[in-house]
Formats: sequence, C-alpha cells, structure tokens
Amino acid sequence: MADVLRSLNLLETLKESIEKNNISDIKDAMEDMLISRLNIAIAGDRNPEKATFINSLRGLSQEDEGAANSPSSAAPAELAVFPNPIHPDFRLWDLPSISSDPTFKAEDYIERFKVMRYNTIIITFTESPSVNSVAVWREVRSLQKETVYFVLLASVKDTEKTLEVKKAKSLEVLKAEGVPLPKVFLVQPTALEKLDFPTFFEVMRGDLPEIRAHALLLALPTFSNSLVTQKKDAFKALVWAAASLSGGVSAIPVPLVASMVDATVGVRILTKAQISLCLDDESLQRLARQRGLDPARLKALRTCALSVEVSKSEVKRRLAEAEKDTSTATTRLVELAMPRHARSVSRSFTVMLQALNTAIDDMGADAEKVVTMVTGGGQ
Repeated sequence: MADVLRSLNLLETLKESIEKNNISDIKDAMEDMLISRLNIAIAGDRNPEKATFINSLRGLSQEDEGAANSPSSAAPAELAVFPNPIHPDFRLWDLPSISSDPTFKAEDYIERFKVMRYNTIIITFTESPSVNSVAVWREVRSLQKETVYFVLLASVKDTEKTLEVKKAKSLEVLKAEGVPLPKVFLVQPTALEKLDFPTFFEVMRGDLPEIRAHALLLALPTFSNSLVTQKKDAFKALVWAAASLSGGVSAIPVPLVASMVDATVGVRILTKAQISLCLDDESLQRLARQRGLDPARLKALRTCALSVEVSKSEVKRRLAEAEKDTSTATTRLVELAMPRHARSVSRSFTVMLQALNTAIDDMGADAEKVVTMVTGGGQ
C-alpha cells in the first residue's frame, strides 16, 4: 500500500504541473527520478561479514572487480568508498571501526568522518552493539538525523538458534544504554532476501525523502519478486511523466518530432529498467557467480527482446504497435482521467503509456523468472 500511495502522490504532483502547463516541472521530476545520488555509510568492524554485506548491496561477489575485501585494503583509520558498478550515483562508504577505548568520543568520530553528510548510516556488528557504537547512534539522532540503524550481520557459523540469542542480547544492550524502542535488523550478508533485510529495506525507504527512497529502490539488486513489483511500479510512474511530456511535444506542429522524442526517452527509461531489474548480461553474470549458477541458464530465461538489449528500433516498433492498437474508447477514458488542459494531446499520451508500460511488464516477468531460479522460489 505504501508503494501505491507513493505513486499516487507523484502522479498527483505531475497532474498539477500539467494543469498549470508547467512542462519544465515534469522534466525536472523525471530527471530527479532517473538520476538521484544516494550515499550510505556503513560503520562497524571490518570483517568478512561487513565486506560481504557491502558487496551484496551492490550485486557483487568476492571475485568481482571492485569488490570489498577482508582484510580491507584501506588503512584502519581511513574510510573507503565503493560505488555501484552499474548505478554510479549509488555509493557505499566503509567507515572505520568504532573504537572500544573508554576515552572514545562519538562527536569526534562523527566530525572526523563527516557522518552527517550521508543519507543513511548503518552500524553493523556480528555479536552485539558496543557501548561506543550506541554513543555514535545517540549523537547522530541528537543532530536530528533519523536514518541511522543497527544491523546484526549473520556469519557462516551462525545457526538459527545462535542468531536468536544474539539478537535478543543486542536488544538488551540497547535497552540498558537507554535507547528508546530499540530495533536490531538481522541480515544474512550472502542472501539479502532472507531474515530481516526485506523489512529493513522498507523501513529505510519509509524514512528517506521520496526521491532518495526511489534511488535506493532502483539501485538495489533485485532479490525478491516483491521487489520486482515495486520497481515496476516506480518505472510506470516514470513512464507517466514521460508520456505527459510526449503529449506536450505532440502539441507542437513539427512533423516527426514527437515520435523521435518518444523513442529517445523510451530507450533511456527502459535501459534504466533493464539495469535496475538486473537483466543485462553483466548483472546476470555477477548474479550467477554470487549464487554459484551457470550464467547461461539465467540468460536463457529472458524472453523479452528488451531484457536482452534495449534498442531504439525495438522501442519504435512497440510505439508503432501501440499506435495501431490504441482504440477510440481507450483514448476517451484517458481523456476523462487527464486534466482538462491536456486532453487535446491525450492520444500521444495513451500510445506512449501503453507501449512502455507493456514493455516494463514484459521485462518484469523475465526478472521474476530469474529471481525464482536464484532463490529457489518467489519471495
């Protein structure tokens, strides 16, 4: 329901822009959705679990180029940055360990590593949070930043029972340190679809500003069918904005301008969708390595041409088909849903909406097949 409400809020904003003929506002909204920076800091001991967590958030395995290593290649007192290989605006920052020294001062740590500049701060541990890590959490919260969290990373030797004990102990530590309504998210670094990460992801999205939450959604690897659905909804909101621009351009009496713009914008959106849904060759190869699968099996699941390659010719073909298939009755329904000012250009709007939404559904179906094979069942 939260995702539906987010989409509705966005669509209402866009409709108001159309009503006021503010085409530039729609363009700005679309750019914000396509390009939005997100910086996440991960503080905690530099161990194999933390390195694996950083890699999994970027869809990488230990063997991939640019992967975080354990021991870390960074000096103990230096931070390290790990950009996402296919989403360059999504960066993870590996902050140095939080000292256990009794003289440790949280405000000095926060100032030295510029903790407040990050969109989200994740404090990790493998046993229980230290007193000093709680001090960092408390200091960050005192500076009016809500997006700071405790994450317990599961290790290879952990069992369901030991994880239950560790989580209970961690909550007791936080209570003893005076943390109100303490929360600890239990995460399996090698498989984000398991344990508490799906819940943690939803909490982060709810706490972040809408455009940052959108960036997080699109940049994370697709680890569940639920996430595929959320990404599809996000791209359909983006398509709505693009179709609105298409209608505005179509009102300009210049032959072929609208179709050229539609195809170019369509390629840009669907390329972003292909990468976000982890359907491109590089993403599938990395996923196969991470899960010990044959990449050819994952690639063979793609039945939509756009899942394999987003080409302008295929986008143009789909736009042409939508143009032929769009009925007068469908156009009339869209006219009724559009602001009065925009009804004269509703046919172009309908064509682009139908063509790109159908493409996103087809690509989403391929992504669901990949997720099912990788996880052994839909999540």
